[in-house]
Amino acid sequence: MATTTITVAPEFNSGLQSSKGKSKFTEAYIPALTTQCHASNLLLLPNGDLLCAWFGGSIEGRPDICIYMSRLAAHSSTWEEAVKMTHDHTRSEQNPVLFCVPSTGEIRLLYTSQNGGDQDSAIVKQSSSLDGGKNWSDPTVLFSDRGTFIRQPIQVLKDGAWVVPIFKCRAEPGERWLGSDDISCIRVSRDEGRTWSEIEVPNSYGCVHMNIRQLSNGTYLALYRSRWADNVYMSTSPNGLDWSEPKATILPNPNAGICFDVLPSGRVVLVYNHSSKKDAVGRRDGLYDDISDENDTRANQASKHGKEAFWGAPRAPLSIAWSDDNGLSWKWKTLEEGDGYCLTNNSEQKLNRELSYPSITIQNDGMMHIAFTFWRQRVKYVRIGEDFLN
Repeated sequence: MATTTITVAPEFNSGLQSSKGKSKFTEAYIPALTTQCHASNLLLLPNGDLLCAWFGGSIEGRPDICIYMSRLAAHSSTWEEAVKMTHDHTRSEQNPVLFCVPSTGEIRLLYTSQNGGDQDSAIVKQSSSLDGGKNWSDPTVLFSDRGTFIRQPIQVLKDGAWVVPIFKCRAEPGERWLGSDDISCIRVSRDEGRTWSEIEVPNSYGCVHMNIRQLSNGTYLALYRSRWADNVYMSTSPNGLDWSEPKATILPNPNAGICFDVLPSGRVVLVYNHSSKKDAVGRRDGLYDDISDENDTRANQASKHGKEAFWGAPRAPLSIAWSDDNGLSWKWKTLEEGDGYCLTNNSEQKLNRELSYPSITIQNDGMMHIAFTFWRQRVKYVRIGEDFLN
């Protein structure tokens, strides 16, 4: 992987710019109100506006972490100022997911809410907007069972059912959650989110951030982040409900977020970090070393299923991969170079240099919109056409 170390941050310009030396490559940095920005999610609205939500605050896991949002209006060349969306300063609120209800145009914002660094305490909240994301309802609890996490968009199946990919952050009593026993499930609703049922993905230990898309042949593909920091995993389904056991792809993964979508041509496009624990120069004792409580007497989570979660593999380069056979084989190239240093989440001292947690959404004409974490200081936005892959 790349070993380039960048030590000086670029100018964080919110206006769209064509990058020098990168053909058909437009980029911008989305305005921020906080020291740290992470885990962005994009939604393209029917009127052409593009929404981006993320979480921000001082350091992930602290109770000042809230959800923020910005808009790139259709035909505009500048991202609007960020707006604070959540205001519960007793919990860390993370991983926003945006969804537009097909039948009504209502926009829903889903996000996780947890106590400090304990992801096994997380619940899922939601709020909604009836005017294109300008005004929002007060938040309510969507999933109240502790340890429920989301990251990826809702998928509407061929029969109209809604599917929310979730992963369960699990730890035994007296253990500090580290991610070694996490599994993936889907929550299914056939009444536009009023009631839900659950289906577990078989043998999905360590496979999280399940991302579901329908393929051009009508079947469904899911890709996963790996807690083991080895590879991107994949599984398939004929109907979006019954999933095969996840299997490793040839693409690496450093225990960091991924996101994929399908182009009008049928080509599957994935944005991810082309790195793994093989590239690591050290490891971290879990995700939240920066906010660890010295009075916390719990033991670290033991290894599960013969493995343990790996934290600290470099989250760079940020790469884009594509498959013309529904995920069986892949080609890839780099979107953004860097050393991806993430042995700390510390944004107050600007120590983190990860290029991570991408979100991708695709227009009907094949234009790809991508957002990702830039050193946890900003969310960076990139726009490219399919010809960028050639």
